[in-house]
Amino acid sequence: MSEPTSRTVDINGFPCRVWEKGEGKALGFLAGLGGLQHWTPFLENLAAGRRVVVPSLPGFPGGEGHEVLDTQLDWVLAIHDLINAAGLAGADLIGVSVGAALAADAAACWPGLVHRLCLVAPLGVFDEQEPISDVFAQRPGATAALLCHEPANYETATGPLPGEDKTEGQIIAVRANEAAARLLWPVLDTRLAKRLHRITNSTLIIRGTNDQVLPASYPDKFAKAITGDTEVLSLPDAGHLVDLDAPGPLAETILQRF
Repeated sequence: MSEPTSRTVDINGFPCRVWEKGEGKALGFLAGLGGLQHWTPFLENLAAGRRVVVPSLPGFPGGEGHEVLDTQLDWVLAIHDLINAAGLAGADLIGVSVGAALAADAAACWPGLVHRLCLVAPLGVFDEQEPISDVFAQRPGATAALLCHEPANYETATGPLPGEDKTEGQIIAVRANEAAARLLWPVLDTRLAKRLHRITNSTLIIRGTNDQVLPASYPDKFAKAITGDTEVLSLPDAGHLVDLDAPGPLAETILQRF
C-alpha cells in the first residue's frame, strides 16, 4: 500500500494536513474520534475508485489550532474553511463519528458546499431516553474496545508513526481527545438536531451493528429529520468506527452509491 501525497492548508493561522490519493472526482473524508495517524485500508479501498481527499480536523493527528475553537460556531466555520482549502467545495463528503457531525453541519449551513453526503455513525444529536455512551469517561486503555469491534484496528490507525517516540504518540492521542471534547463534551450533543432539516443533500447513513457508542435508533433519527433523500444501512461486525472495522464493505457500499 503506497502512501498518499501530503500537504498542509492554513485554518485560522494553523496548519492542517491534507492527504490525497487516487484519480477521478474528489471524495472527501473527515475521520472519527481519535483521528488518523496512518493511511488506512478503508481509504486505500476508496482510492481505487475515486480521488480521495482527507483533511485533518484541528487538534486531531495532522491538524493544529483546536485551542482557538471555543464554540460550536467556531468549529463549523473551521470546517467550512477546511473543506474549501482542501479543494472539496461541491464534492461528495464522508464523515465518521465526530467527522460526520461536522460534515452534517457544513451541509446544513451552506447549501452547495457538499454534494452527496455519507454519515457513518454520526454524532451531534442526543436523546436523553437513549443516551450515547460517554466516550470521555473511559478507563485508560478502554477507548479502543469502546470504539472498535476489534480494538487492534483502533490501535493500528491511531498508533505512533514509524520511529516516533511512544510518549509523543500519547501526546497526540490526548490532544485529539481534548479537541473532540471541546466540541462534544459532555454528552456529545452539538444541537445538530435543530439544523438537520436544512440538509437537502442525498444522504447515506451507516452504522456498525456492534456500535457501543451510538444507539441503534440514531441513524433513523437523522434520516427522519433530513429533508433530502436518505438511505440507512447497517454493516455487521463493526463498531463505532466502521471505517476501521469494516474497511472493505464500507468502501464498497459507498463507491456503489457514489
